[in-house]
Amino acid sequence: MKFALVGHPVAGSLSPVLFEAAYGGEYKYFLEDCPSFADAWKLLDTYEGFNVTAPYKQDAFKACRELSSNARRSGAVNLVLRDGLRGYNTDVDGVVWSLKGVPAGTALVVGTGGAACAAITGAQELGFEVSVWGRSAAKVAELERQFGLSRSALAPSLVIYTLPGSAPVPGEIAGLCRDAVVLEANYRDPRLCEVECRRYIFGHEWLLGQAAAGYELFTGKAPDIAAMERILQ
Repeated sequence: MKFALVGHPVAGSLSPVLFEAAYGGEYKYFLEDCPSFADAWKLLDTYEGFNVTAPYKQDAFKACRELSSNARRSGAVNLVLRDGLRGYNTDVDGVVWSLKGVPAGTALVVGTGGAACAAITGAQELGFEVSVWGRSAAKVAELERQFGLSRSALAPSLVIYTLPGSAPVPGEIAGLCRDAVVLEANYRDPRLCEVECRRYIFGHEWLLGQAAAGYELFTGKAPDIAAMERILQ
């Protein structure tokens, strides 16, 4: 069996080395940089399943025949199994994993893409009252309708930052982090790790949580979490 990560771009992803550690090289895992979703979707003929990263998580949601409860609730898919074209969202598992021990309160999700959808779903699952910030008022309004969100929290106890590393940090967001726990999805080029906040949670935690859940879906075997943690350290 072999698996892959598809998206654009994918260079620098830790997924292959995490997968190697998870199963001691028993299975193969590749990176596939695809300039279009159509190119990415064709790769299901090559792999038993693949992870989906930006910008194709919402496209994958629409293309799957079957959806897990997490995928259905979030409106995004980050893992597809070829058998039955089943779609999952283990990013939700990654959010829940990352926030273990963080008391529920008010959460502000920064961004409006597929990772933001997973962040909203995971935070709601943990009992947070969630609001969302985005550059597009139309996309913000769409997410508010989809998830039944309130307007932006003025003093959130949690900020989940899902903007890509290439995007500048909005000035007002840095100020809102000061009294909040901050979880940043981006682990390759984090933008908020030096911003003043109550506690910063690196994207590696999100990556580990979603990978552990996803790799078991791929193989049917529990991954070696300790080995994966050593890679991230």
